[in-house]
Amino acid sequence: MALQQVSILLIEDDEDDAFLIKDYLSDIHNFEIKLDWEPDYNKGKEKILNGSFDLFLIDFYLGKETGLNLIDFIQKQGVFTPAILLTGRNDSQIDIDASTAGAFDYLVKGDLTPDILERSIRYSIRQGETIRELDEKEKRYRSLFERSFDSIFLANIRLEFLEQNESFLNLFGFQEGELNRFELQKLFADSDDYDFCISQLKEHGVIKDFEVRLVTKPGEEKICLFNCIFIPDQEDENCCYQGIIRDLTLSKKAEADMMMAEKLSMTGKLARTIAHEIRNPLTNLNLALDSLQDEVNQSDETLSTYTQIIQRSSNRIESLIGDLLSSSKPKELQLELVSLDVIVEEVMTLVQDRAKLKDIRIEQSLEKGLPRLYVDTEKLSIALVNIFINGIEAIEHSDGLLQVSVSSRQNSIFLQIADNGGGIAKEDLKKIFDPFFTQKSNGTGLGLTSTLNILSSHNALIEVKSTVGKGTVFEIEFPLPEM
Repeated sequence: MALQQVSILLIEDDEDDAFLIKDYLSDIHNFEIKLDWEPDYNKGKEKILNGSFDLFLIDFYLGKETGLNLIDFIQKQGVFTPAILLTGRNDSQIDIDASTAGAFDYLVKGDLTPDILERSIRYSIRQGETIRELDEKEKRYRSLFERSFDSIFLANIRLEFLEQNESFLNLFGFQEGELNRFELQKLFADSDDYDFCISQLKEHGVIKDFEVRLVTKPGEEKICLFNCIFIPDQEDENCCYQGIIRDLTLSKKAEADMMMAEKLSMTGKLARTIAHEIRNPLTNLNLALDSLQDEVNQSDETLSTYTQIIQRSSNRIESLIGDLLSSSKPKELQLELVSLDVIVEEVMTLVQDRAKLKDIRIEQSLEKGLPRLYVDTEKLSIALVNIFINGIEAIEHSDGLLQVSVSSRQNSIFLQIADNGGGIAKEDLKKIFDPFFTQKSNGTGLGLTSTLNILSSHNALIEVKSTVGKGTVFEIEFPLPEM
């Protein structure tokens, strides 16, 4: 069986000691040892960096320098070859200093024997291999941590951030060092969601694939998939939780856009079907009513009243059919290049009187100098008036407030209309753009359907957030035209 080959660099400035160590090494029969002796400290440093060795044997005293300095140099250069410190005297402090500096073993020359030296070589080489393997794994996992497209973080027992990768910083808009001891809770848009996460972590030690809204440093909300696990085998508080966050915002927005498009398409088909099925009997009804009016005695007040009721109801049905078709069919736009803030100001002028009647304040924050958009001013104004009026009518208390803002982010212009009215229940929020859905006693439920149709024709995206008792926010995103 072939012996393990071991290449050793001996750095020893005493020739007699070097001879003795060579002699001890020659008596070791379980390794095939190749020895390189170097008496000079500086040349020894060069060989450490440029040579290929399995082990360093280093004397404690090396002229003006010490072996501890050399071992410290090895550590700072990131060399993982094990080093054994040799000394002429048995001193417990030297033993401690050698271990602290990074020596794998500490041997007293006067106590050396081939067996002791062989044991130390075997132990040091084995430990060196283990450390190299751990270092390779650490580098591999560190690379996965740093290069991951997902946001990864480590947090202590109080869920304060200890470390996070570049993807995390980019997602939430932070700079390196800004998140030191930053609390995870501050990223959650809803405190109830955070409380749920904490309860799951305490009860199960893990929370998996939890869809949640998180807030970036600039205040933008992101829809994220949140995963976190408790690490119970840590000796201190410095690493108790590991989390992975995946940004779903774009995919969710695309999913919502597709659902909106499908809803509009289905609404259009439904509207055309209803119009066809109702207009035929309605036409017959109107013809019959005309014939009836010719036959009956018009001086009979009762009969005249009934025929008028029938006529008005028939006209109302015809009007509803027209509104339904208008709200659901694609709009033909007359596009022009206009600043959105100009349109918003005109719309606010149109609804100002209605707001004053209910003593509702309108606060505006319109960013000036924004890029202009290609829009149909008349149709977009109709859509925005619908949203403004909905906000005004949702406010039933004396401290009414409508907040309007226009701003730019990335490659879009955002219009936000927020009221402090009664809000919309979660189960109703998904229905507000459906035809005929309304909570008003005299409403047709087609206003927001038409609004959605107009905005979709402009390739604009709309998102509605609402909290019962606090109010509703409509946010509309207008993508800027590509240059």
